Amino acid sequence: MKIGGRMGIETKEVKDYIERIAGEIEGVLNRFQEIEFEELHTDRDKRNMVLHAMLISIQSAIDIANHIIADKGLRKPSTYRESFEILYEERLIPKVLSDRLSDLAGFRNILVHIYLRLDIDAVYEVLQRDLSALKEYERAVKRLLQGGGTG
Repeated sequence: MKIGGRMGIETKEVKDYIERIAGEIEGVLNRFQEIEFEELHTDRDKRNMVLHAMLISIQSAIDIANHIIADKGLRKPSTYRESFEILYEERLIPKVLSDRLSDLAGFRNILVHIYLRLDIDAVYEVLQRDLSALKEYERAVKRLLQGGGTG
């Protein structure tokens, strides 16, 4: 089955990405939400595990968005942030979720490009506050794959 019944990306591929997001969130990120800031700052192994899990989860969310965009024949995004804006414009996800996911896409760029100079305060804040957007996105995409609305 294809998303929206059109020729394009197989939904199995999107479902695999959803499983990756869920696995990272449930496996590592939720576990580390309970650590203290100082521990994240001083324990390099835990910090690296958290950063890797964040990167995989956010990148998977971006990849899902781009698969949906390609499958539905929507305009091509010029940035990762724009991928979520397009999903909102097409009424596939709510505006608030689009904004939160766009912010995470920006954070992903920081993880990749400013890795050695990361602001651990910002990492800790994202870990504690912003990952719920990925869980909400997972539910929205599952509804879309089942043929229901996501908004």
